[in-house]
Amino acid sequence: MVNTQDTFSLEDALKAKARELGFAAVGITAAEDDPLRAERLHDWLDEGFHGSMGWMDDRAEVRQGPQSMWPAAKSVIALGMSYAPDIDPLAEREATISVYAQGRDYHDVVKKALKALARWLVEQRPGTELKVFVDTAPVMEKPLGQAAGIGWQGKHTNLVSREHGNWLFLGAIYTTLQLSPDAPHEDRCGSCRACQDACPTDAFPAPYRLDARRCISYLTIEHHGPIPEEFREAIGSRIYGCDDCLAVCPWNKFADTAARHARLAPREELVDPPLAELLALDDAAFRAKFSGSPIKRVGRNRFVRNCLIAAGNSGNLALREQVEALTADPDPVVAEAADWALTRLTASP
Repeated sequence: MVNTQDTFSLEDALKAKARELGFAAVGITAAEDDPLRAERLHDWLDEGFHGSMGWMDDRAEVRQGPQSMWPAAKSVIALGMSYAPDIDPLAEREATISVYAQGRDYHDVVKKALKALARWLVEQRPGTELKVFVDTAPVMEKPLGQAAGIGWQGKHTNLVSREHGNWLFLGAIYTTLQLSPDAPHEDRCGSCRACQDACPTDAFPAPYRLDARRCISYLTIEHHGPIPEEFREAIGSRIYGCDDCLAVCPWNKFADTAARHARLAPREELVDPPLAELLALDDAAFRAKFSGSPIKRVGRNRFVRNCLIAAGNSGNLALREQVEALTADPDPVVAEAADWALTRLTASP
């Protein structure tokens, strides 16, 4: 059993080590399941707001709380790594890639730092058991982050930090070590509804509620098959994700790009890529271009589908020949998107 003084000194050292490894925010919360958090998850799933992300429903009982996943867990260390942009995410571009996907795959960067922190913790307390997570396991990082005091879950359902705005990649370490928890963060959204009003597709049926089926990030990344026509014009130039609800948050004014992890800096060629180059990608070229990028996970066909929607919205007649060629693409979803885009471009003045 760790005594109180020893626990506090370990926590301080843990937080210092986390910052040394590139984490901008770190907090601790108890691993006990929260019935209210579980109820909100199940309500959201019952509404069907997760769309075709069946993996969320399939493992809902495990996702609902840390001890539902791992009964031996005693504490959760919640961590945030900054990817604060030094450009305006809302600036008009021919092809817009979400800020988080303009650099290296955050899964690799965050997980490497998490594992390093986990190794350090085991060195301090031999025999400690732990598990590390970053976005690929049934873990509710955002409410855990709020419980651990590193921010609060805003009206757009993303974590907001007073120091780093919305721009945090989240990770978590579950451990059998009993650590003293930090105070949970209070909600500081107040009467602001900037994120709600900014959404191009009205994906928020109410504050703190997201209908993923209407969300551009979901439609361009998670959704397989044709994108519903009702959303295509609103998608505009967004070819991978959407930052609108994040970018308008007033708390971003405190975010400092100096806190951004060096390996998360954007690749210059992904800040404003020309659509003509992207439409020309075959599978091999797609894989080569997006090696080490989170974009690689959607595959060439889904990505070119998105680029065709942007082409149809662009009014750029110089793209018409490329778009027309893609109407014969072997993938029927790509061919359908090309037909739609060609119709739009043909109708352009």
